[in-house]
Amino acid sequence: MTLGEPDHLAASESPHDDAAADADVHRRGTDHRGTHRRRRRRRWKLAGLAAGLLVLGAVLWFLAEAYPIGGSGAPVVFEVTSGESFSQIAGTMAAKGIIGSTFAFRLDLVLAGTPTVEPGWYELPTSSSFSTARAVLASGPNANAIVVTTAETSREVALDLANVESPTYAQQFLGLVRNGGVRSPFQPTPGASLEGLLAPGTYVLVPHETPTTLVTQMADKFVPRAASVGLAPSTTLNGLDAYQLITVASIVEKEGYIARMMPKTATVVFNRLHRGMPLQMDSTVLYAIGQDGGTVTHATESIPSPYNTYLHTGLPPTPICIPSTQALDATLHAPSGPWIYFTLVEADGTLAFSTTYAEQLANEALAARRGLP
Repeated sequence: MTLGEPDHLAASESPHDDAAADADVHRRGTDHRGTHRRRRRRRWKLAGLAAGLLVLGAVLWFLAEAYPIGGSGAPVVFEVTSGESFSQIAGTMAAKGIIGSTFAFRLDLVLAGTPTVEPGWYELPTSSSFSTARAVLASGPNANAIVVTTAETSREVALDLANVESPTYAQQFLGLVRNGGVRSPFQPTPGASLEGLLAPGTYVLVPHETPTTLVTQMADKFVPRAASVGLAPSTTLNGLDAYQLITVASIVEKEGYIARMMPKTATVVFNRLHRGMPLQMDSTVLYAIGQDGGTVTHATESIPSPYNTYLHTGLPPTPICIPSTQALDATLHAPSGPWIYFTLVEADGTLAFSTTYAEQLANEALAARRGLP
């Protein structure tokens, strides 16, 4: 029948259509798997490239840290103290700008080995290469240091310098101080002694540093230190210029013992100067004989020295030590009072002040009963 032909044709074409469909599905599956493999390969290639770039970047970063571009810079100093770990040392070096990264430096040590570092002072340039840093640390301290304290004289500082540097270095230092070879704004005249015009502190003596450099540093540091309590080169008080006020402060430093006793001690000095009385300060006599502390006898009171304030009225020709800021402040702000005598009456440094010689003798007797000098 004519009407049945479409059914026959549809039935006869069905196997071919199914085969084509299967082939198409197979082809699409194959293409999909291939595309998946190609994408996976691309991802692996990209991952490998990224990893390679990261490794290259890390290597370049490490090399830049190990060998800084532009070379080393200005030298700096730092101290290694006993018991410090190498991590702490590396942290100090990074803070000083000697190395850029403690992490990179520690990686370098894994490869090159960690040196044994002795306590002491080291000088290294900023932006040092890791190999330079390791070599200097392994060689031991390459700088010396002295600690200068208040109440010290230039002679005592020179003794320390002779121990850490050399006797020649110490003598050159002492000569510069005594002949005023370095300029200070507090010198009354060019060439005046720098005794008392140097600041206390820790001074690191790097290789080849001259005594002139050291004295210059100490004199320069004194200026802002004096300014902190209101003392300038132009300051005058009680008829005294700045240099003379520093001389008073140096006596107050030695005689006042402790900070709370210094203001009244300064008042005694001013009162004696105002009355034209000899200061009769043991500390000035002891300075003349190069002695720090001790008993002044009738013999030492007779030493013919301009520093002997038992024999001479007025101030000694120069300060007699490095005054503390407390002594400088006490000198500039001495309280009003009638005291012209004082003596030690307590082992803790307490002084008794008096206005008459009879009171002074009573205080001296009290000190003697207590076994005080």
